[in-house]
Amino acid sequence: MERKTNRREQECEDKHSNSEGSEQDKDYKTSLITLNVGGYLYITQKQTLTKYPDSFLEGIINGKIMCPFDAEGHYFIDRDGLLFRHILNFLRNGELLLPEGFRENQLLAQEADFFRLKVLSDAVKSRWEKEQLASRETTFLEITDSHDRSQGLRIFCNAPDFIAKIKSRIVLVSKSRLDGFPEEFSVSSNIIQFKYFIKSENGTRLVLKEDNTFVCTLETLKFEAIMMALKCGFRLLTSLDCSKGSIVHSDALHFIK
Repeated sequence: MERKTNRREQECEDKHSNSEGSEQDKDYKTSLITLNVGGYLYITQKQTLTKYPDSFLEGIINGKIMCPFDAEGHYFIDRDGLLFRHILNFLRNGELLLPEGFRENQLLAQEADFFRLKVLSDAVKSRWEKEQLASRETTFLEITDSHDRSQGLRIFCNAPDFIAKIKSRIVLVSKSRLDGFPEEFSVSSNIIQFKYFIKSENGTRLVLKEDNTFVCTLETLKFEAIMMALKCGFRLLTSLDCSKGSIVHSDALHFIK
């Protein structure tokens, strides 16, 4: 008799436990929301969408704003489905995080305004204004002889981040060519100065190691600069020193997007 009673008690506990687990699963599933934004499906939690009171999404989820449904019963929002990724990431992270090279600030600001997310809208507009200001500022990189500043190459660009990238790349190339002689050049904010920077008979300037071996031509560095610019979507506006007759022999390069 006692054994049967224990078995019944165990069965009741198991049913109660399963019932609680089923209720928890049900609550978890109802907290998940699927949105169809311009044909793109996004699944997220209710608490994410209701993070900002009085926002468009909070209004939909809490029944303050009427929203149509698609054929599958998901909320349908007729907005840019690709850009909504950044809206959702902002709701999740609480800050504006965009991929490198993002260029759709104006569109994203419009989406933020539509979804009534003023904090996001202000952040996007601030970012946009900073980028526009930076695009009007021409920055440069100078590769020169530490003894004769007139000898070398100057690279102009309206994107400070590109100048930083190209400087890192040229330093990397120079170190590999100089084969363990980093003291052969010094690097400052906008200038790379070579210790031994001379002219050969045909006018090509070269870096000269202490054993009189030519290891890095100016044309090599110029080629690196041009290839990087093209890969990053820049175009060569013009050679600033047209008297040289060609890009190969010019003393300056000007890149712009």
